[in-house]
Amino acid sequence: MPLQDAAWHDRMYNNRALVPDHAEHLARWARESEAARRTLPCRLDLAYGEGPNETLDLFPAARADAPVLVFIHGGYWRSLDKADHSFVAPEFTQQGACVVIPNYALCPAVTVPQITLQMVKALAWTWRHVAEHGGDPHRICVVGHSAGGHLAAMLLACVWKSWAPDLPAALVRRALSISGLHDLAPIRRTPFLQASLHLTPAQVAKASPAKLPAPRQGRLYSVAGGDESAEFLRQCALIREAWGARAVPVCETLPGLDHFSVMQSLVTPGSRLNQLALQLLVD
Repeated sequence: MPLQDAAWHDRMYNNRALVPDHAEHLARWARESEAARRTLPCRLDLAYGEGPNETLDLFPAARADAPVLVFIHGGYWRSLDKADHSFVAPEFTQQGACVVIPNYALCPAVTVPQITLQMVKALAWTWRHVAEHGGDPHRICVVGHSAGGHLAAMLLACVWKSWAPDLPAALVRRALSISGLHDLAPIRRTPFLQASLHLTPAQVAKASPAKLPAPRQGRLYSVAGGDESAEFLRQCALIREAWGARAVPVCETLPGLDHFSVMQSLVTPGSRLNQLALQLLVD
């Protein structure tokens, strides 16, 4: 892509400025998340590690050997919390899944590569323990939004046995990146983000999914809202260009959805995004 100035990057990546009613979406997420924790069986703040924010919330399956949906929240690696995203659980537990929602530490206290390794730890914990809560560790699907989409793609590309020899090579074989960030180079040139992320060229190279080899097995679905910025649409398409159609068989923009309303589509039965998530979950 041609080099653009700092103001252009801020315009392309500042989703709260691009979506005037973003506060209403965030308030609804918080409200519906509190209701989900109040009404659904759940285990909250389970530790997957000993570091900062290394806890997860788990919404167990009603039956054993259920597929597992791990949802990773967005917020540009610097904001939001797992507690803001419990609203994802009801739709998928109703479909028979076990839902896991991990937290992670936030920049600038940590770096984006460190957050990525926290998610590796969270998935390793899930593989080792989810059967105790009705989940099948061999049927894990990772779904992430925005920065969480970046992390979902990174987990699909992870070399798991280099982390721990007891882990399967294909711990994550199915992932869904919703409005994901697959190349961090433009983020490094975005002033309102770089002020807290402090990305370095080495970190961009290490933690950009589009700069990594395509995973040897598994598949990623990449989607974005049709009303998102040109950069988010480019980021959506970029991962297929980098990894190819075998690894990324679905690469779509969803008409009429912005960076926040796309999340409502995820939990709306019958929507295209909901169908894609269920397809990954049950295949």
